Amino acid sequence: MNGDWTHALARARDHAPFLERGLARLPELAALMAAGDGEAALAWAKAAGEGAPSIGSALRREKLALAVALAVGDLAGAFPLLRVTGELSAFADRALDAAIAEAIQRRVPDAEPAGFLALALGKHGAQELNYSSDIDPILLYDPALLPRRERDEPGEAAQRVARSLMELMSHVDEEGYVFRVDLRLRPASEVSPLAIPIGGALTHYESSALAWERAAFIRARACAGDIAAGENFLAAIRPFVWRKSLDFGAIAEVGRLTGRIRANHHGAKAPGPGFDLKKGRGGIREVEFFAQIHQLIHGGRNPSLRLRGTRASLDALAEAGIIEAGDAALLGQSYDRLRVVEHRLQMVADQQTHSLPLDPAALDIVAQLDGLTDGGALVAELAEITEAVGQRYDRLVAEHAGEQTSVAVSAPRSGAALAAEIERLGFPEPEALATRIEGWRSGKLRVLRSEEARAAFDAVQPRLLAAFAAAPEPLHALLRWEQLLTGLPSAVNLFRLLEARPGLADLVARVLCMAPPLADALARRADLLDPLIDASAFDLPGSAQDLAEVMARGEVGDDYETLLGRVRRKVGEIRFALGVQLIEGTRDPMEIGAALCRVAEAAIRVLTDAATAEFERIHGQVPGGELLIVGYGRLGGGVLTHASDLDVVFLFTGDHAAESDGGRPLGATLYFNRLAQRVIAALSVPTAEGALYEVDTRLRPSGAQGPISVSLEAFERYQRENAWTWEHMALARARVLHGSNAAQAGLDGIIRGVLKMDRDPAKLRADVLEMRATMAQHKPAKGPLDVKLARGGLVDAEFIVHYLQLRDHVALEPSIPVALAGLIAAGKLDPAIRTAHRTLARFLIASRLLAPDGTEPDPGARAVLASACECDDWRCLIEKLTESRRTVADAWAATFGETLEIA
Repeated sequence: MNGDWTHALARARDHAPFLERGLARLPELAALMAAGDGEAALAWAKAAGEGAPSIGSALRREKLALAVALAVGDLAGAFPLLRVTGELSAFADRALDAAIAEAIQRRVPDAEPAGFLALALGKHGAQELNYSSDIDPILLYDPALLPRRERDEPGEAAQRVARSLMELMSHVDEEGYVFRVDLRLRPASEVSPLAIPIGGALTHYESSALAWERAAFIRARACAGDIAAGENFLAAIRPFVWRKSLDFGAIAEVGRLTGRIRANHHGAKAPGPGFDLKKGRGGIREVEFFAQIHQLIHGGRNPSLRLRGTRASLDALAEAGIIEAGDAALLGQSYDRLRVVEHRLQMVADQQTHSLPLDPAALDIVAQLDGLTDGGALVAELAEITEAVGQRYDRLVAEHAGEQTSVAVSAPRSGAALAAEIERLGFPEPEALATRIEGWRSGKLRVLRSEEARAAFDAVQPRLLAAFAAAPEPLHALLRWEQLLTGLPSAVNLFRLLEARPGLADLVARVLCMAPPLADALARRADLLDPLIDASAFDLPGSAQDLAEVMARGEVGDDYETLLGRVRRKVGEIRFALGVQLIEGTRDPMEIGAALCRVAEAAIRVLTDAATAEFERIHGQVPGGELLIVGYGRLGGGVLTHASDLDVVFLFTGDHAAESDGGRPLGATLYFNRLAQRVIAALSVPTAEGALYEVDTRLRPSGAQGPISVSLEAFERYQRENAWTWEHMALARARVLHGSNAAQAGLDGIIRGVLKMDRDPAKLRADVLEMRATMAQHKPAKGPLDVKLARGGLVDAEFIVHYLQLRDHVALEPSIPVALAGLIAAGKLDPAIRTAHRTLARFLIASRLLAPDGTEPDPGARAVLASACECDDWRCLIEKLTESRRTVADAWAATFGETLEIA
């Protein structure tokens, strides 16, 4: 092993009395280290308690040997920081586990230890214990499982175990001690017993815990005793620690905690004699808080941030784009160096100190133990480190916590002042509007009935009013805001988010007045705004496979219902973000439509896999059979709108007469029909996270009267022998979305074979024209903006494409734009239709969001629609849409010899 062991031993003997005494008491250990064998030294230290007369003695001997071995290895450069802190933390786990078992068996000698556990918090939980650290466990017990004497009550027995554990761990004699134990992090520590029943602890964290306790549990883990019960407990309180929505209130809470720590810290304000490396500005705690603030805000939405280690957390935050990579590196390196110096302070006399010595000579000793020349060199280095850390932490807290703290003392405006402000902003009837807004605060809106909510609202109200005034339809936006607040169960976090990110207020105003579907979604889930604080929200989502991996990524122990909720939440967030991109004009509507389709495909994959796994758990598998899902219509064509249903057909492979092999076997046909129903439910049934998609299966063989899922052979037979022409037109846009590669290839071959069947051109033409006439009669256009059903619109363009595909067996692609390109290349269509179709498709995608009822929208939405179709204004757009429809009508006439009337 590398390392300068000789120099390290000399520095230990010269500058650290505690290490000097330990080396003298443990000559065998000293000899191993003098020989440079660090791993052998550690192994010897871990066995140092063997043969001791008691558990306590064994643990004290091991602790001393381990402390000496790790310290010298650290000084030698052989053991990096995380190795040192990890070994100390692992020993603390072993010691607590042994102490729990010993304490239980002192009272009940023959009992198997059960029903009692320790949760490690702080540095122990993060496996980053420092060299001379307290441990801060929380002790919990299960009254039903804890061994006890017959006459003992469970609570009394638990307290006896806790007191015995404390005595064993903290006892000091000539062999040293194990650990100082601090139980003040337990729930309501000023009044609660040393050990808390699990049920009581759950109640506390679900109802009355404080914000700092959330931060404490970021690094919590079950470390000793009944580990499984501890892990179950931590899983149960996960929603308390990791909020689903962004929590900017966490910044305020931790910021206030920082202020109290700094205010109560009376030591040196900058590195020098007496400076506290842990509590001082730019010290260890501020690096930890920097990571934890961001984890509390974002960790509920991003499980990859739920890490215990400080360095690992900083790296994960940088990887997620939440903090700058340079800041993560600087803070991480600074943290490691501060922890190393902290260890040097504690090695001198095995004291839990974090402060530089006041005596210059003692400061020189610490520096020389570290390998520096003197205390001045150490102070200079620490000054540079803490200033860099302090600047970054100050900036974080100043940006948010200072503003949030001011919320609590801000006063609402008087009615007259509010009316004057409303009038200045240009709203009509300012006095009536001011009265209405005051009514919100006085009890009309339940989300403003608490002092905290009103204070948070008062802080953001001026910015909101200005944003609404700048919106295209100010009064409309403000009234939709009132409707939004009426539907929310709580709005405190929404107000805090808008205050922390002022630019979001302008976005909310535009959403409320221009995009009714997005406004409705926001009224159900205000946390849809959360992803928008990250610039990456304005990127297009990746492939369907990438999205599926993100949606499927959960945590150990997540059940089926949790998965359904997670997929709904993720789909809702991405759809909302894509809608915002459309409103903001940052993306072509065709890109938005393709992205919406990828999101739907990913949801289908993840939920089908999950539903299948649940189904197979009960019914097993059908040998040689699998479920296939085929997308039709816009889903098959690869471009959806915000209003699109999912047109799907379910098929299955294998022998329809086979039977599943599970505990409750089913015949293949019944099996795959029930499984298809399960998938439909997974895609469409609302959960606590809301609804997902409407699923339409009417394009299946035999339509609504047929079974939901049919065999591949039955599907092919139906398509070749019984299907109507319109069903083959629909099949031209079919695309396999779920199934094995082999099954997909087989189905693709069937579809292509059906589309290439020989047809009578005259009958095909007659069928197509009759079908379109019937559709025009029963589903007429809703108005001039209905570019789908109006003559010369998208339906007519699709009929042209499908007719030519079936007649000439060319351009057999489910994507209409791709098929058009193929037909143009084959000389079947004029190139102008491609541009016309693109204009109409762009308008459809945008109008489903901005004008969902088909009527002419407000001016703001009209401007966005015009821009989406590359027009300068609404008049230009109407002219372009009309021209596009004429182009489609010309193609119709050229293809069918029939004239269309374009209004």
